[in-house]
Amino acid sequence: MDYRKKFRVAPGARVNLNKIDPDYKGRDLSKKSAESAIEKYCGKLKSLQQTLYAEKKHCLLVVVQALDAGGKDGTINHVMGVLNPQGTKVTSFKQPNAQELAHDFLWRVHPHAPARGWIGVFNRSHYEDVLVSRVHHLVPREVAAERYASINDFERLLRKQNDTHIVKFFLNISRKEQLRRFAERLDDPARNWKISESDYKEREFWDDYMSAYEEVFEKTSKKNSPWYIIPADHKWFRNLVVSQILVSTMEDLGMKMPKPTVDLEAIRERYHQAAEAAPDAGQHQRKKG
Repeated sequence: MDYRKKFRVAPGARVNLNKIDPDYKGRDLSKKSAESAIEKYCGKLKSLQQTLYAEKKHCLLVVVQALDAGGKDGTINHVMGVLNPQGTKVTSFKQPNAQELAHDFLWRVHPHAPARGWIGVFNRSHYEDVLVSRVHHLVPREVAAERYASINDFERLLRKQNDTHIVKFFLNISRKEQLRRFAERLDDPARNWKISESDYKEREFWDDYMSAYEEVFEKTSKKNSPWYIIPADHKWFRNLVVSQILVSTMEDLGMKMPKPTVDLEAIRERYHQAAEAAPDAGQHQRKKG
């Protein structure tokens, strides 16, 4: 199945998240078979990254958004963890500090956009400024509405000026699954650090966040920077879908390893002759002994 077609938000489409099942895991698909496919896709992803880095014509920006416990860290770890860190940069966007608040909302984001040949991953992103700011009324509604145009202009700039290909994932979990994951964090000493009282407090704004995301999808899912709504109650299915979409996106770039900039035959000939002329060090030592 082509998960890009199934889960992609068409430009201008009005999405009703209440009608999208976060528990969906496909038909006749087992966790075991999915894990085998994930391993295959991650291997391809690693190989494609090597070509991307060598060719240095394109770059990839992966935006990962979700509610608390939605699986952002897990997705980045299990899918993008195979990438070479020398060509990958993961940026987590937290609550803006005083310096960042003194600038326009995109000021803190642009320096983290990937360079040609690189893959950039945003754990949360510039979209927080049309999600949290709207839900908690941090800016007037008209200001928040204007930010959609700024975001679209920003992503268009990245595409046109640096051939940045943007893929945006919303990891869609259910209220029930979120509560279960919160309970895991409370009960597991290794995860206690991930839970806070604010996580439970934010659940009170669930419907507001759903409405905010629906507007984000309608306003900012574009042909060259699409949103994908990923069913995320099952982590293995989430990882399968994300890995396949990333591989398909990169394969469509038509990348090729660059041609050598030196005369390989001349180098082979030169060093072959040098090797033949050099004495065998081991044999020389034995004769001497």
